[in-house]
Amino acid sequence: MAITALPPDTDADIARVTEALAMITPRWNVRILLALSGPPLRYSELAGKVSWLQNGQLHPKLKSLCDAGLVQRTEHTSRHVTYGHTDRGAALLPVLPMLVTWAEEHLEKADRPLPAIEQIEDSLTLLTRRHAAAILWVLKSRGEVSGRALARIVMPSSDWTNVYPPLRQLVADGLVDTEGTGQPYRLSVAGEGLGPVFGALSAWSSGHPLTRAAQHPVWGRPGAASAPKQWVSNQSLPAPATSSAARAAAASRPTWHNRDLFSHTATTPPMAALAAGGPRR
Repeated sequence: MAITALPPDTDADIARVTEALAMITPRWNVRILLALSGPPLRYSELAGKVSWLQNGQLHPKLKSLCDAGLVQRTEHTSRHVTYGHTDRGAALLPVLPMLVTWAEEHLEKADRPLPAIEQIEDSLTLLTRRHAAAILWVLKSRGEVSGRALARIVMPSSDWTNVYPPLRQLVADGLVDTEGTGQPYRLSVAGEGLGPVFGALSAWSSGHPLTRAAQHPVWGRPGAASAPKQWVSNQSLPAPATSSAARAAAASRPTWHNRDLFSHTATTPPMAALAAGGPRR
């Protein structure tokens, strides 16, 4: 079923990316995926790595990640069960450093250096707003668009004024710009900067290697070489590869280690991701 008035291929692309984001955005999902880096773990071993989760919270999270095809439950015997990444789950992990790089460049600066995991969670909060992906897709492909025209494309079966709440939120988040009431909307610099993230999510969700991201028909930049960037935040995740060979290798295998989950070995609950607000975060 079509979700927009865009061509079927584009509509399906947006739907797949939206679904991919919905798999990893729920609270603690990314942290659990990172905790499972390395050899498969027994439930008790995994629980020790995410010890802030209360009794009864981990099991439903694991079930949802298994149902999403990102985590595999292997029953060796009735008393020996392990959990680990599926191939699909492992292939998704290299998208996470892209989110950190984007957040470092485009989100407002926090009062303290943020662990990379918090940068990821803050970014996902912005990207999973209702209708966000479809609006950003249209603005990227068509440049400046009026609110009424956006509504006809993004929510064709709804009253056209319903486009303004998500648009105002995207403007507040710093992903969309406008000159004011009645003026057209366009992507901000931060919105334009989402190209590598959306291109990679599109490639992953359609079963292609992440190296195909640069060829995305909307977000791709064939031949563009990204300059190495040094993260300012606490590097609790490995920085993205910058050479073409390293990027290809990173796209084909996970690069996470258990020690990369946090910048310290805290046993108390980690600080929740910063609430979205202000011009960028």
